[in-house]
Amino acid sequence: MKSILGGLAGVLLLAACGGEPSSQNETEIPAISPTPSVTIYTGGTIYTGVGLETVEAVTVGADGRIIATSPPASQDWDEGEVELIDLKGAVMFPGFVDGHAHLIGIGERELTLDLAGTASIGELVTRIEAEVSDLPAERILVGRGWIETGWPEGRMPSASDLDAVSPDNPVILVRADGHALVANSAALAAAGISDETADVSGGKIERDADGKATGILIDNSMGQVLALVSEPTEGQIAERFVVGAAEYVSRGWSGVHNMSVAPGHAALLERLDLEDRMPLRLHNAYDREGFAIAAGRAHETPTITNRAVKVYMDGALGSRGALLISPYSDRPGTSGLSLMEPEALGSLMAEAEDNDVQLAIHAIGDLANRRILDEFANQKRLSQLVIPESGERDYTNNRWRIEHTQVLHPDDIARVGALGLIASMQPSHAIGDLKFAPDRLGIDRLAGAYAWQSLLETGAIIVGGSDAPVEVGTPQIEFYAAVARKDLEGFSAEGWHPEEALSREQALALFTSAPAYAAFMEDDLGTIEVGKLADFAVFDRDLMTVPEAEILDAEVMMTVVHGEVVFKAL
Repeated sequence: MKSILGGLAGVLLLAACGGEPSSQNETEIPAISPTPSVTIYTGGTIYTGVGLETVEAVTVGADGRIIATSPPASQDWDEGEVELIDLKGAVMFPGFVDGHAHLIGIGERELTLDLAGTASIGELVTRIEAEVSDLPAERILVGRGWIETGWPEGRMPSASDLDAVSPDNPVILVRADGHALVANSAALAAAGISDETADVSGGKIERDADGKATGILIDNSMGQVLALVSEPTEGQIAERFVVGAAEYVSRGWSGVHNMSVAPGHAALLERLDLEDRMPLRLHNAYDREGFAIAAGRAHETPTITNRAVKVYMDGALGSRGALLISPYSDRPGTSGLSLMEPEALGSLMAEAEDNDVQLAIHAIGDLANRRILDEFANQKRLSQLVIPESGERDYTNNRWRIEHTQVLHPDDIARVGALGLIASMQPSHAIGDLKFAPDRLGIDRLAGAYAWQSLLETGAIIVGGSDAPVEVGTPQIEFYAAVARKDLEGFSAEGWHPEEALSREQALALFTSAPAYAAFMEDDLGTIEVGKLADFAVFDRDLMTVPEAEILDAEVMMTVVHGEVVFKAL
């Protein structure tokens, strides 16, 4: 055994010289080097995530766990057992985790018609015209990603807009938030929706002044039209997951809290992981129908956990489905949609408590959030979660989450942390939504919207995410949005509340230690410390020190999951 002495200097010497000189006898058969059992990362700035601490090197064992966070002084490792990874001046962080995304939707976006970035109804219509020109008669065209914010027409698209270029092919275009869609007349007719069709519970068919359906369907009303689309095969579903995961590790994410997973996908995800086709670490939250999977921790692997269930209290703010205490400022006739009543939520909470299931509850409007807080506080079964007189709270058993926590009444901000609920929030929502939120809410209600700093100051834990494919879904955009609270061009306006922006240390925690805690993995993930799993994100520049705008220019150099390099830039 060749001992590596002198700490890092010895390691670097080995890397430079390649070990013992080879024999000059050309007929000698070279020895086969053993598979490296120790990997040392060095040569750059390494943030551990413990405050702003940095270390010179990180040593990872063959089991994917961290052995040391400084150069080993002396170890009896054969030179062939050691792999040195030179960061070449890059900056390493604990693995960045997207705390709220939809992996299958991310893959689907890469494989289907992506309407993100469409700048007007005119451009949308032009794109649809080009797409349908090559389609067989009556073939359905499906796309996703449009959002009317900033469009010169100042409105959502309509069936008549699409009819002009696609009178025969049904067209279904889902809004970026996934809570609304526009369908042309052919699609509406095929789905059996007419001007006389009644709204379903938790859904709305938008109508014009004459009572005619405009083609815009919100939340539960979308189901009838979406039923026209053929169910994908298992192979197509697998492709979406694999493509989405590959895309995400290339963006620098080491893990995803994967929302609204269909129960039928649990076994498939397990198989893909066992086949080494799922490089991401997944913390899955299943649809309500997948409660038994979460309760039984079924189909888990070393990098997949299944213990959460995702449900919806309301819709989205942009499509006016978010449930508000007072009516919308720009449409006083509506206060949004209730997708789950408090009594049903209370029953689910009791069932989840009995079965040790984590709840991830979608709530955007202030009334939807208040209903969660009220129901949680009122549950006698959960009384142990309320802060006792000692000032200590016990919420380790549940770690239930409010997904989005987007608009809170100011009176409710302190209740989130006091009750021990986790606020799962998406910084990019703020820098996009704040362009239309003043119209929807009015300036006064923005005091409780996207209130990151206020929530942290009152004791809440915030998990940062992107909600991709609703948003682009990159660590750079989310980190920038959290610390700048400006749009991607550096713009902000009245009501954006810059005091709610986060420090860089706080922002780093949003995507590292907080999601580790929310996934019950704080002993294994979230910081670079001895004994923890080696999940790392490496960028070409220091996100903690570069000017705000340069955060967006950072490039991903490497992504490491469970000690394995799953992405490396060329």
